[in-house]
Amino acid sequence: MAATWRLSLTAAALRAVAPWPRGSRLLAASRGPQALREASSSSPEADEGQIHLTESCVQRLLEITEGSEFLRLEVEGGGCSGFQYKFSLDTVINPDDRVFEQGGARVVVDSDSLAFVKGAQVDFSQELIRSSFQVLNNPQAQQGCSYPF
Repeated sequence: MAATWRLSLTAAALRAVAPWPRGSRLLAASRGPQALREASSSSPEADEGQIHLTESCVQRLLEITEGSEFLRLEVEGGGCSGFQYKFSLDTVINPDDRVFEQGGARVVVDSDSLAFVKGAQVDFSQELIRSSFQVLNNPQAQQGCSYPF
């Protein structure tokens, strides 16, 4: 069973709490596994090395990004299953970054992190008390820490 991670703070809340220096504004490090939705039926060859943006992700990114800003997705060590997703707003594209663009919204992933999220979807979910970017349908994720052994 695969896992997904949720971003627990909105960009608007973070902008209100503390201004981050231009170039890299941390949105949040997300933790806490949750069962994934079924993977889409598209062919594995089409997904290889790609990150897919949902319509809600594109819409939210267009609302919160300014100028040359984009959403950076990184995979870092930590979390109960050994890794965590980290989302931040950034303006600097490094030589080893891959840019995924849809409808004018951009998500950037470094080559090391891409190995852990290729074929996944980046979504934006809004609920009554929380809104978050999240990684869904990650074919690279094996299992979460709540997985029964």
